[in-house]
Amino acid sequence: MAPLDPDRDRAILDATMELLSEVGYDRMSVDQIAKRARASKATIYRRWAGKPELVADLICRRFDRDVPAGEDTGSLRGDLAAVFRGLCEAVERKHTIIMGLSSTLVSHQEVARTLRAHMPTKDLGHVRALLERAARRGELAGPVDAGRLFAVAEALVWHQMIFTGPPFGPDFVAESVDGVLMPVALAWSRG
Repeated sequence: MAPLDPDRDRAILDATMELLSEVGYDRMSVDQIAKRARASKATIYRRWAGKPELVADLICRRFDRDVPAGEDTGSLRGDLAAVFRGLCEAVERKHTIIMGLSSTLVSHQEVARTLRAHMPTKDLGHVRALLERAARRGELAGPVDAGRLFAVAEALVWHQMIFTGPPFGPDFVAESVDGVLMPVALAWSRG
């Protein structure tokens, strides 16, 4: 990707996000993005090959890819609840754009492929650390794969987002942690 003035870059990504929310992927055009960002199409095409790459870059840059840090609460349940609450808050902040993008990713395989090719890896260090603390305290019988456990947490949030929608209240957090994440972590730690 060609270097671009950070302010111009931000204006183009802001315009893309606004248009995605307002008209959706199908009805959004590079012309509209350029007009809204007060940029030329040539400027956009120097940086991005097309609309799929622009949307993939927007998602990769504007969405929290790092796992919420949570806090050391002194218990596995408390730590999982803190991380899960942070995940819910991150998804809830971006509800409108996420819902618009989910349908786009299903109906436009080119965008989905481009996104998969450019998506940065999640930093699961916080989840790994909380699981290691729980093992040292004797709450877990053995190691638990942080990536697998976080994938279950994300699945719970996405299911709620798609079928019920936010807000993600304290009851949802408690039911998810007590009814799914804790039992799964305990079962997986036993091998």
